[in-house]
Amino acid sequence: MSKRDYYDVLGVDKTADEKTMKSSFRKKAMDCHPDRHPDDPQAEARFKELNEAYGVLSDSQKRSAYDRMGHRAFEQGGMGGGSGGFQDFGDIFSQIFGGGGSSGGFSDMFGGGGRRQEAARGSDLRYEMDISLEEAFNGKDVDITIPIAGDCDRCDGLGAEPGASIETCGTCSGSGKVRTQQGFFTMERACSTCGGQGEYVSNPCRKCDGQGQIRQKTDLDVSIPAGVEDGTRIRLSGQGDAAPRGRGQSGDLYIFISVKPHELFEREGPNLFCNAPLPMTTATLGGEIEIPTIDGGRSKIKIPEGSQSGKRLRLRGKGMSVLRSSQRGDMYVELSIETPTKLNKKQRKLLEEFAEISGDDISPESANFFSKARRFWDSLVE
Repeated sequence: MSKRDYYDVLGVDKTADEKTMKSSFRKKAMDCHPDRHPDDPQAEARFKELNEAYGVLSDSQKRSAYDRMGHRAFEQGGMGGGSGGFQDFGDIFSQIFGGGGSSGGFSDMFGGGGRRQEAARGSDLRYEMDISLEEAFNGKDVDITIPIAGDCDRCDGLGAEPGASIETCGTCSGSGKVRTQQGFFTMERACSTCGGQGEYVSNPCRKCDGQGQIRQKTDLDVSIPAGVEDGTRIRLSGQGDAAPRGRGQSGDLYIFISVKPHELFEREGPNLFCNAPLPMTTATLGGEIEIPTIDGGRSKIKIPEGSQSGKRLRLRGKGMSVLRSSQRGDMYVELSIETPTKLNKKQRKLLEEFAEISGDDISPESANFFSKARRFWDSLVE
């Protein structure tokens, strides 16, 4: 039996945005959930079909593949789409209705579960780093200092004064969650009394005010690889905030790279572009110029006779380093012909004599343009 079109399953157009699809999925999920149709043997199949459709269309890469190839994009494990690409219904429901991961989303919406909340993970941290284009080319090791939350040394991260007891939360009976009834559905949320921990401290630690953590400045050595681009994100696993009360993994630290503009070079991926002003005489007669390169070296370029503004000359392998590769991009030198200014009498006289003896042959583009202009004006008169 062939699969239905995912857009038809969700009841949206192919041009629908994320908000529209999310709203439609929410309404249909409430309407066709198997708990509302216990006597319908097809209810579960329709519900799975709905989740499968939303799982693909809510993911930009999977949606793009589906728009191009339809269901064939996910056959034989193409992109991990279809029903095999989902961990379970809870993953999708946690996105739409909230809740804590795959164990909580589905049960939060329809009242299942009831397990104690899993150990919390420490918060991720973000650090903005500005580097020069030369540093992006070469890579660099840099020491940074950031405030990171770690376990309080007085209470060992428990949040209680030494010798004080940790009590089970009476509001949630230690589960870390409380339920509320909203019409047909039972909603499950983290307990506000204990913050989802399932317990509370009767005598909070004086040093950390019962938080179990103290934020301290920490020195880290960060290695920036050669070839990073503006917006590159570097992840340092486990270098974020410690987990609350030491129960879980520490978060990660993300270094966001910003490459500062350069006064000579512009970058597009691995390639560099440089604008080189060129005297009119060199452009006319030809010659040789010397161009700086990003590695600090110099490259000589031959200028052909009669070079025009906008002409690009390519220097292979003189561009940026490529991330995690030994290769380099290319460098493109764009010529910009400079018109002489502030001429003295002799220079002006020589140019005037040159203009008198010059014909259309030495400036074919301008001669061609004005010839077309004259034909245009003549056609208006006729």
